[in-house]
Amino acid sequence: MELLIPLITSPLLWITIVVLYTLKKGIYFVPQNRGYVIYTLGKYDKTLSAGLNFIIPFIQSVEADRNLKEQSLDISSQTAITKDNITLALDGILFMKVTDAAAATNNITDYKLSVTQLAMTTMRNAIGSMELDECFQSRDTINAIILSAMTEATAPWGVMVTRYEIRDINPPQSIREDMEKQMTAEREKRSVILTAEGVKRASITEAEGLKAARVLDAEASKAEQVLNAEADKEKQILEATGKSEAIRLVANAEAAALSTIGEAAITQGGKAAVTLTLAQDTIAAHQAIAAQSTVVLTDGKTGDNVANTVAQAIAVSSSLKLPTIDTAAS
Repeated sequence: MELLIPLITSPLLWITIVVLYTLKKGIYFVPQNRGYVIYTLGKYDKTLSAGLNFIIPFIQSVEADRNLKEQSLDISSQTAITKDNITLALDGILFMKVTDAAAATNNITDYKLSVTQLAMTTMRNAIGSMELDECFQSRDTINAIILSAMTEATAPWGVMVTRYEIRDINPPQSIREDMEKQMTAEREKRSVILTAEGVKRASITEAEGLKAARVLDAEASKAEQVLNAEADKEKQILEATGKSEAIRLVANAEAAALSTIGEAAITQGGKAAVTLTLAQDTIAAHQAIAAQSTVVLTDGKTGDNVANTVAQAIAVSSSLKLPTIDTAAS
């Protein structure tokens, strides 16, 4: 104990303690994404950035340690009234970061609380300018309005709001029931419209099919008519050709017969045969006339002509050794 008393009372020891304490107060290792706000004799002096930093002990002090990372703040549920007087309960989440540690310390008391309150107020104002349907359909618009208003308001605080999102929008139970009824009616309406569209398309398709079938039938009928006409034409041509060929053959036969008869008629026997044939034809003609009527009118010379013809026929028949013509019939 006697040895410790001189050591404690030694000025060198106290000087060493004071120096070490002073060095400790004057040296700061600032972490990454942190900002130390330094006051000199109660007045803002500077902001220490990440790394090794020195300050003057007892004259300068670290007034605030600000987190420079992006942070998220929950916006608790609150009520807001829409333009068409519907009360909604909304909550959201806000993302922000400190861009100026000095401004966040010197220009605002509690920047997190202030940003939260500002977000709630701005959200109520944005909802109040819209109707209920717009609030549900335009969440992105509401978020953009809130973000724009807050960016301008928080700039002097050294805070930047990077994003705002509405999480839930809860209308009253009665409005919720009405919305469900409206949604059911909309679904039924869409179902009816789709059914009608399907029936319409089916009718159009059926009509187009009938039209195409009629066109095909007409084309087939036309083609059949064309083929029938061509067949009739070919038939008529063939028939005409056949008739023409038959007439030609008959004419050729008659011409050949006449040529033969003419050649035979030049001879003495041919002339006699012609005379005989004429006599026979004459007798046959008079027999036919007599069979048709009991009275025969002549010019008075007919009997002589007939007698002469018969006589010539008998003479020819005798010369040709043919059977004698029966004159009783005349």
